[in-house]
Amino acid sequence: DIFTHKNLTFDAHQRLLSINKKEQKLTHKESELLKLLFRHKNKTLLRKNALDSIWQDDNYFNSRSMDVYITKLRKYLKPQPDLEIMTIHGEGFKLVNLT
Repeated sequence: DIFTHKNLTFDAHQRLLSINKKEQKLTHKESELLKLLFRHKNKTLLRKNALDSIWQDDNYFNSRSMDVYITKLRKYLKPQPDLEIMTIHGEGFKLVNLT
C-alpha cells in the first residue's frame, strides 16, 4: 500500500512517511492508523472501527492510546499544511485535503 499526496508519500508496507524528501519511520500502530486514515480519506474513520482493527478492543485505555498516536501523526503531517487529521466529535477522525 503506497499513498501519495502532492510531495507526500506513505509506504505502509515499509512504514515510511516521506514529506519533501524528509523520511520518518513509523511504528506499526502509527502506520496502521495512517493507512486506515488514507483509505478513508475525506470520510470519517469511526473510532470504534480503528480500535477494533488495530487494538482488537475499544476499551478506554486503548482509546486514550489511539489519541496519542493521532497527536503523533498530526505532528508528522505538519510539513504538509493542506492535509489535516480532523477530530469528528463523538465519532472518530477524518483525513482531509484542505485545498
